[in-house]
Amino acid sequence: MPLPGQDVAIMDDSGRLLPRGEVGEVVVRGPNVMRGYLNRPADTAKTIVDGWLHTGDVGRFDEDGYLVLVDRIKDMIIRGGENIYPSEIEAVLYRNPAVAEAAVIGAAHQILGEVPVAFVSLRAEVDSGDLLDFCGASLAKYKLPTEIHVVPRLPRNPVGKIDKPALRAQLPSSGLT
Repeated sequence: MPLPGQDVAIMDDSGRLLPRGEVGEVVVRGPNVMRGYLNRPADTAKTIVDGWLHTGDVGRFDEDGYLVLVDRIKDMIIRGGENIYPSEIEAVLYRNPAVAEAAVIGAAHQILGEVPVAFVSLRAEVDSGDLLDFCGASLAKYKLPTEIHVVPRLPRNPVGKIDKPALRAQLPSSGLT
């Protein structure tokens, strides 16, 4: 729930506030929200628009008025015009008892723009094809990873989060076909 004195809303790409239940960018305004970045007017202008701080988070308000975070905008994959949130695919992979860790990133594709690619570390032996079948039981076909890489462990950044930029660096930059 938003803090007292703070406005939290969901906004689409064109700056229109969205109704409860619709997914978009989480925006915040109020006296406790920063006014801008010190000596960085261009960054401030991109982040604070019409008094709203654009968080970079994707979310929605549920039927009880609680904010539900879906993902980060920078992690969203756009495959042939369809938005794919990696966290949705990761949640399905985590439901498989053989998966210890999962991360999904967008890989360049010459025709579709981007496609989802998964990286997993395992706690039990499982074939990547079986994991793809497992995902297919819960996800629309366009959301299915085009590749599933099994790795000993996923890289972490200094604060302990899965390091998606490090995973992106492992992919070819030319674009999958």
